[in-house]
Amino acid sequence: MKAVVYQGPRDVRVIDVPDARIEKSTDVLVRITTTNICGSDLHMYDGRTEVEAGQVLGHENLGEVIEVGEAVDRVKVGDLVCLPFNVSCGFCENCERGLTGFCLTVNPGKAGGAYGYAGMGPYRGGQAELLRVPYGDFNCLVLPEGAREQQNDYVMLSDIFPTGYHATELAGVQPGESVVIYGAGPVGLLAAHSAFLRGASRVFVVDTHKDRLAIAEKLGAIAIDDTGQDGADQVVEQTGGGADRGCECVGYQCFHGEGHEVPNLTMNNLVTAVRATGSIGVVGVFMPKDPGGADALARKGQIAFDIGQFFTKGQRMGTGQCNVKAYNRHLCRLIEAGKARPSVIVSHELPLAQAAEGYRHFDAREEGWTKVVLKPGG
Repeated sequence: MKAVVYQGPRDVRVIDVPDARIEKSTDVLVRITTTNICGSDLHMYDGRTEVEAGQVLGHENLGEVIEVGEAVDRVKVGDLVCLPFNVSCGFCENCERGLTGFCLTVNPGKAGGAYGYAGMGPYRGGQAELLRVPYGDFNCLVLPEGAREQQNDYVMLSDIFPTGYHATELAGVQPGESVVIYGAGPVGLLAAHSAFLRGASRVFVVDTHKDRLAIAEKLGAIAIDDTGQDGADQVVEQTGGGADRGCECVGYQCFHGEGHEVPNLTMNNLVTAVRATGSIGVVGVFMPKDPGGADALARKGQIAFDIGQFFTKGQRMGTGQCNVKAYNRHLCRLIEAGKARPSVIVSHELPLAQAAEGYRHFDAREEGWTKVVLKPGG
């Protein structure tokens, strides 16, 4: 089968690899029809993780079931399914608590597994023609009738729509509240969309990319251009002391207005931009260590955090990757009902063969490259 394979920093290629296949009786085999390039993939693409050459990338996947293992009961051949990026068993202690992003079974010695990602287990990704799905009955979200014509909406249920929603959940967004979101990338934009779904009265999106801020405005948010590094002050001024809630949707590869990497920038700006006793949800990726870190702390997975101001303001914080299954069924219903349209962020739809081009442009944050969708059948 054809697949997007990591070769080294800024080098991915579409090459032939052995076909994915049923390996256990609980597996499902999916023919991928839509798969995305995620901002998290760029951490690996840039050489900022310990991913090894030969890894098939891709954790935002949707496709048609073409084969099921003997022990699979619910999922049927022909079903169109979306796969949470979390690979999870469904029966460990964390999965039973709904914390499927921290499954204790699928990645021995660590909490959590994922498709095609550094340190997240032996699972190949879905930027490919075929994908093996472990524990298929648990991990497949069977999509409703009509989803075949809206795949660019439904594929967002694999990661970034639930992750954006997770940011608002961690922050504790309530109806009528104001929310500040750092990052107008795909997750930040869908965090803004999610904040409005939860009843937020005002949503501020802070970034330096004007094309992405324009999409935030289309979603109804107030765009804050942080090129002058005064975004937090703008939010404080417009809210009379700070937003009620904040969401960090950038992570450890954060750049200020002049293009220099400053790993602690968004976290400390959020402490400033959120009011006293407010809360912050962090879904931007922070790695345990970063071989390409901008400073000695960053290389150890640490940042200089404004703990004094955070403590003095009595703020709270929730962190961690999204437990996709906690949200994807409900968000699926919002798409089906026409209440949510996460595909608004899609800027480019490419055949799988052009994946390297998509990675190159998306990684460069070129104007207009907001979200890249790949079509293995195209």
